[in-house]
Amino acid sequence: MEHAKRFTGQVVLVTGAGHGIGRAVALRFGGEGARVVVNDVDAATAQEVAAEITAAGGEAMPAVADVASKTQVDAMFDALLARYGTIDVLVNNAGLITMARHFLEADEAWWDTVLGVNLKGAFLCSLRAAQVMARRRSGSIISMSSGGATRAHRGNVAYDASKGGIEAMTRAMALDLAPYGIRVNAVIPGLIRTYDISDADAAVRGQVVPMGRLGDPEDLAGPTVFLATEDARYITGATFAVDGGVLVQQRSTPVDTFPVSRFPVIEPESRR
Repeated sequence: MEHAKRFTGQVVLVTGAGHGIGRAVALRFGGEGARVVVNDVDAATAQEVAAEITAAGGEAMPAVADVASKTQVDAMFDALLARYGTIDVLVNNAGLITMARHFLEADEAWWDTVLGVNLKGAFLCSLRAAQVMARRRSGSIISMSSGGATRAHRGNVAYDASKGGIEAMTRAMALDLAPYGIRVNAVIPGLIRTYDISDADAAVRGQVVPMGRLGDPEDLAGPTVFLATEDARYITGATFAVDGGVLVQQRSTPVDTFPVSRFPVIEPESRR
């Protein structure tokens, strides 16, 4: 599908863009004329997506970095600025989504790992981007949240805390950065098919969604890119749910990714 070239000449950094939602968003920006910096912790996937953008006639630069590391984030931004001189759009997409663990089995390392990528990483990238954008009095920062920011997933205390932090940070950053022409928003993906799953399993999980199916990464690309366009110039501090209606419903879910059967068995103390 051909898209309007709304970002010709603009520089866009998408973190965690080697697969899933990040990949779809990076490809969409590339298709709309942006010079895309494709970040991922995995060099092969970052290079693959960057090559896909250039093969389609766009311009892209792979950028390997762990967003939880300030040293690596600084190196990534230094390389980005050395090549392009600026940044117009940042999409904080990098996140750990497969770190489920019951709270009674939690430890500090688990907490630090999840919060490091999901929340600290968004902070580090946003800070570097905002410092550039503020001088230009223009820019857009978009972060990926989750329904877990305002609801709860079993076995995902760290993940849900990180996404709650993303939404709180989005609101606070929006206030701090609005006078500098920088807009800050968040997108809430629903149940998105971002990993290998059988069609049968997808159909079962899709029963939870009012629209009747799991979302595809491409379903997130359009709304995310919209938030960076001139059409969204008066939107900041907002959260956009792209979830097929999951969050508006009140119903019991027929499937659970972390059922009670996975809870640890804790024997009660004997009564004396």
